[in-house]
Amino acid sequence: MQIFDQYTNIPKMARGAAIAMGNFDGVHRGHQLVIKSAAKAAQKLNAPLGVAVFKPHPRQFFQPGVAPEHVQSDAARAKTLEALGVEFLFVLPFDRTMSLMGDETFVRDVLVKGLGIAHVSVGADFHYGRDRVGDTASLARFGKTYDFGVDIVGLEGEAEEKFSSSAIRAALKAGEPEKAARILGRPWTMEGLVIRGQQRGRTIGVPTANLSMNDYVRPRFGVYAGRARIDGRGAALPGVINVGVRPTVDGAEERLEIFLFDFAGDLYGRTLEVSLEHFIRDEKKFSGLEALKVQIAEDIETARTGLEQDSEVNREVDRTA
Repeated sequence: MQIFDQYTNIPKMARGAAIAMGNFDGVHRGHQLVIKSAAKAAQKLNAPLGVAVFKPHPRQFFQPGVAPEHVQSDAARAKTLEALGVEFLFVLPFDRTMSLMGDETFVRDVLVKGLGIAHVSVGADFHYGRDRVGDTASLARFGKTYDFGVDIVGLEGEAEEKFSSSAIRAALKAGEPEKAARILGRPWTMEGLVIRGQQRGRTIGVPTANLSMNDYVRPRFGVYAGRARIDGRGAALPGVINVGVRPTVDGAEERLEIFLFDFAGDLYGRTLEVSLEHFIRDEKKFSGLEALKVQIAEDIETARTGLEQDSEVNREVDRTA
């Protein structure tokens, strides 16, 4: 997949694409429906498949002091899009110039003159242009004016469960990773470089790998069962995860730390993709390291049992598929 960080001087090979457009934070099941729509158009038109996103998110541009709360990093999003068959990713710079564009100006200057699109698919709640004046109805009108196809895609699943990045954030903040996974179509995953912690875990027999939360959404602080892949290779390894500030050891920085079961090795400087699968308990301050050690032993047993049950269910599904 080729990535362009502007909408001008796009080479001929990338012009005439059928694109899906939006922010695609998380590339959840609703986003995948929009991309699938664009892929159908690309096949019909014999055109390349592209995705157009905005950077920064318009909300960040207008509210720079507000925490981004990303569901997924830019790099992880690109990897997910590539796996879905996207050939070109257009990262549209959302700056003052773009923020002042009216709806038709955006369509004419960015989509038509800039990207030269043949088709665009968007979610039913898509808005664009200054003050969000543009909507799906105006986009459909401009499609006829400027001769490109438009497809509007509903973003609801079974029982009218809405697929949205906001719903994923809300589920994670509520300590409901299973709900977030239903919307995403996979467990929520945070990717990061292992950093050095206080190494207190080693003193109680549970060495943990620490990741900074950076611009990710903050899940409910507490203990989770989950898994981690190392350097993007091999099977995900089971473990118990803490998200929070580690109050028993007077921590302050928000971190995710994971203890991998049955793993021995140095993880410093390596990349982990950590998925939260089940919430176990809230983070709390214990009277000391010994009390913490006892609780962690219980957490490990709870996490191990839950993850083993998940694995057995998955094996049964595979056998009956």
